[in-house]
Amino acid sequence: MGSELTMADVPLGPFAGSLITVYSAKSKAAKLHGSRQCRQLRTSDVMTAKVSLDEAVLRRLCTRCAARGAGGRPGTGLGMFLLAIGETGLLCHLQSYREPDEDECWTDHEARGAAELLRVQQRLDGLDGEDEEDDASLRKAREEAENLRGLIFSHWCGARGSLLEAEALLTYFPWVEEWAKPSLRIKARYLETLRAQAARFVDREELVVAAAAMALPMPELPCADPAFAVLGGSRVSSALVRLWRRWQSTAARIWEGPGARAYLSCEIVRGIRSSQKGRGAARAEAARLIESWEELARAAAAPLDRVPKRRLTGHVPHASAGTPRHVVTDFLDGLDEWTLGVLVTWAVQPEWGSGVLTLEVPDLVAERLLGPASGLPCSPADWTADSPKHEGRTGSEPGRLRPGVFDDTPVFDRCPVTLDHIRALRTLAPTADPLHLVFSASGGAEVLPLSTLERRLTKGWLGVLIAGASDLPASLIGPEEPERNHDSEVRATQLPGRGQDVHDPHFGESLGLAEGRHRTLRQTYGTEARQLNLRLLALARGAHDLRSLDAGRPSGLPTEVWHGLLTEDRLNLAPFRKPGSNRRGSGSALPLGPLAAVQLYTTNANPLIEGKGHSPLCRHAQHSAAVVRGDDLLAVADLMARTDSDWCSKCGGYALRRLTDTQLSYYRAAHRLHDIKEQLDNQTGGPDADPSGVIACLDELATWQPVDDAEWCSSDSWQWQETVRELTRMAARSHAVTRPS
Repeated sequence: MGSELTMADVPLGPFAGSLITVYSAKSKAAKLHGSRQCRQLRTSDVMTAKVSLDEAVLRRLCTRCAARGAGGRPGTGLGMFLLAIGETGLLCHLQSYREPDEDECWTDHEARGAAELLRVQQRLDGLDGEDEEDDASLRKAREEAENLRGLIFSHWCGARGSLLEAEALLTYFPWVEEWAKPSLRIKARYLETLRAQAARFVDREELVVAAAAMALPMPELPCADPAFAVLGGSRVSSALVRLWRRWQSTAARIWEGPGARAYLSCEIVRGIRSSQKGRGAARAEAARLIESWEELARAAAAPLDRVPKRRLTGHVPHASAGTPRHVVTDFLDGLDEWTLGVLVTWAVQPEWGSGVLTLEVPDLVAERLLGPASGLPCSPADWTADSPKHEGRTGSEPGRLRPGVFDDTPVFDRCPVTLDHIRALRTLAPTADPLHLVFSASGGAEVLPLSTLERRLTKGWLGVLIAGASDLPASLIGPEEPERNHDSEVRATQLPGRGQDVHDPHFGESLGLAEGRHRTLRQTYGTEARQLNLRLLALARGAHDLRSLDAGRPSGLPTEVWHGLLTEDRLNLAPFRKPGSNRRGSGSALPLGPLAAVQLYTTNANPLIEGKGHSPLCRHAQHSAAVVRGDDLLAVADLMARTDSDWCSKCGGYALRRLTDTQLSYYRAAHRLHDIKEQLDNQTGGPDADPSGVIACLDELATWQPVDDAEWCSSDSWQWQETVRELTRMAARSHAVTRPS
């Protein structure tokens, strides 16, 4: 491999020949682009083509699209491969931390000199804690040496993280491993060079002394010493305890050395005026006390304890499986200076890819690493019973990403999805669709979030992925419609129970699916976000129970989608109540028909459980604008049969699942029929009333049929027709029929 690696150099393996959509200008030599929105595609006459993925196509791909891994749809196997291998993925890691950076270059001689200078300065600090360096050039040299030390340690941590990330990416694409081995060896050699340079800044004896200091039990403190009387009788004990704990914690800061710990004597007299009598004596006594502790630590760190004797196995924690790459933090960033010093000094045979380190350390250091306060989980080298296991490369085929799991292959050829596949999807495609249409022989076709799919896979579920939300065709979703601007008065007439005319064609519109789509669009900003939310809304509508879509936050459905699925507007159920059961008017006893199974979601439907029921969209609900597994599900038929509900007075207690076109059509027809019945029962109207108009309206209602006859059972249909016939007879006999108000 050359020094400059490109996408065209990477073996494509099973993805060779995959069809991808590319865009270009009208020229044979024009660059190819993986996205029409690419900034380097500067033409209004764009050509679109489907080409087979090969080396020639990758060489023609523009640098921006190559860096972003454009060309494959996000969430597919090909898309994840191109994104992970792209110039911001594996290629970036293979070409970084191979040699000293050109802008931040240093020589081995400079590193050795800086380490020696800092070691000498630490000794001087320990001998004379009162004086500061007066020589400006010496201070500048010390600052430069400290900066170089930080730079070397930073590069060592970065090189280790880069090597680990490269090896982790290769586990998903094993056909690239052999090609990447030369670069990995170069990175490993440079990592060892950085480790050796970092080790020069660490004093082995100070590491052992620091371990002894942190392990010392608290000695008897001289609380009755007259020198500390200036602190106040009640404060002496607590002040000395704080001084001891501060001294122990400072021992882990190996860059400062014992001279910095001597300065802690100033802490005990903090807050006391410099002119106050006894302040100097208290500080001097504190300095002598700290020096005695230093002697205890050095005595505990006997010369024999400074020779490496114990062999330990360190286990570097890894991010949990499925953690997105962009949120993974390097474990070394959270270690203290003492643990970092131990790693660069006594690590032997490090296997960063597997997360296992072998350490040969003195006894005192070993006791510290094996203790509960250690930042690095360790165990004896010969003890592996309960050692943490790395969830990395298992060598099993199911975890490898190949065509046939996430790609647009024929459903007949789909491979069963595994838990490793879902974790790879979360790691390599953190913006993957939260909802997927899946199929299994046990459950048929279902719409499930990834978290539910993971739980099922752990229990042996066997199925295939059919499509994600982004896979839905644009022709099905339709174009993004502009936001409708309604006047407040017009908007109010579309809500139930606000004085609107039931014969208006827009009656009850806010309850339907179309209004849910508009609500989602109005609350979503950005073209791409709108398109995604519309697809999620379309896919989520296929779920029988919305509680199954609970994936938790932040991986759940966006709030805008929930507002498209649910509405807090109430149904006016007067037409379906029995005559005389409504205090505000008589019911018509119409059948619920398609409305009987309309779903209602509430946080609490049981009156025996303390707390009012809230809509999942209510601000008083414990969760934020989403249906969760713990919510209760009712149907409209259940709601009408209950009289013991305790609902929230603000939200009404529940959210209604938006009505389908058939349900909304029947809701409107029932209200029209109920309105005619009330007119005929009340015999109200004016002289211009037209009985023939009422009869024509009844004839129209008599022909109402749902799109799906299965939703219109024989008894409901007979009851509906009987009510229409009775009202027609009443209208024919009446001489004072008014037009619908």
